[in-house]
Formats: sequence, structure tokens, C-alpha cells
Amino acid sequence: MVNPVAHFEIYGDDPQKLGEFYQNVFEWKIQEIPGMNYWTVHTVATNEKGAPTESGGINGGLMKRPMPDARSWLNYVTVKSLEETLGIVQRYGGKVVREKSSVPKMGWFALVTDPEMNVFGIWQDDPNAA
Repeated sequence: MVNPVAHFEIYGDDPQKLGEFYQNVFEWKIQEIPGMNYWTVHTVATNEKGAPTESGGINGGLMKRPMPDARSWLNYVTVKSLEETLGIVQRYGGKVVREKSSVPKMGWFALVTDPEMNVFGIWQDDPNAA
């Protein structure tokens, strides 16, 4: 890839609480960087410099929303079970904004929000999706 996605950031009014949401839903490792008002988000294992050690892995961060209506790109997170993850999202204060939909012969997706109304997608691979 010439221009792969290298990092993501999630904005919120309460980044620490938002980190707890993502840790509970996806089991990501969230770590506060002292004195920076910034939390690292590890979706895959990292080396001593914090870089992903798994091919294709992307890690990111959580921070205070830089402006009231900050806009962002839509990211998708691959999960083993879309239905199970939808339930977990809702249990921890998120909402479903687009129900499970298929991409034929590829998989299933849904769009959800975290408790601070940031929209993101969840994806389940399934070559039998119709």
C-alpha cells in the first residue's frame, strides 16, 4: 500500500470515560499519557516504541474534543460476532444507528455510536452473507 491508514484518534468530552467504553466493548488496552490529556489506544500488540507488531494493525488515541463539532472519518472495527458486539455496545451506553446489513459474499456491518455520539462501524467477515 502506498498510503495506508497509520493512526486514528477518537474525540470526546470525557476521554477517560470514553476509553472505558472502548476497553469494555473491544478489549482494547487504553493507557493515559501523564501530563498530556491524551490516552493511547492499543488494538494490537506493540513494540517498545508503541508501534503495532502485527501486520495491518492500527493503534490510535483518545483526546478531548478540540472543537465542539469536530468531524472525523468513519472507521470500521472487525469483530467475530456482529450481534454480540451490538449488544455489548448498547450495554455500555452506545447506540445502533444502522442495523446489521450485508455486503453480499463479503460480510456484515452495522453503524453505532459510542456514549459521546461518535459514529463508527463494526464489521464481521462472512463469505456466505447474502
